[in-house]
Amino acid sequence: MAKATKTGLVTGNKMDKTAVVAVERRIRHPLYKRAFKVTSKFLAHDETNRCRVGDRVRIEECRPLSRRKRWRVMDIVFSRTVFEEAKDARKATETPEATKA
Repeated sequence: MAKATKTGLVTGNKMDKTAVVAVERRIRHPLYKRAFKVTSKFLAHDETNRCRVGDRVRIEECRPLSRRKRWRVMDIVFSRTVFEEAKDARKATETPEATKA
């Protein structure tokens, strides 16, 4: 049987080798048919402590590693640090006259 995988946003990394990953899914109300988001938090094992808050990661189901940790970080899909470096580079190229107006 294939292992389940999910993609989510890292919301915490204060623990050693552990990341808190929030996974959003959209569900439809059975009676009123309105779609809304439901967020689930998972503790995922991050062996190298490379996850940072704001990163989008892919997690995979694994054997129980602790009381609440049953997922492992497979890879970082989108890194917040790369995005912020690009944003800082864009700000550096802006002209000062445009910011005064």
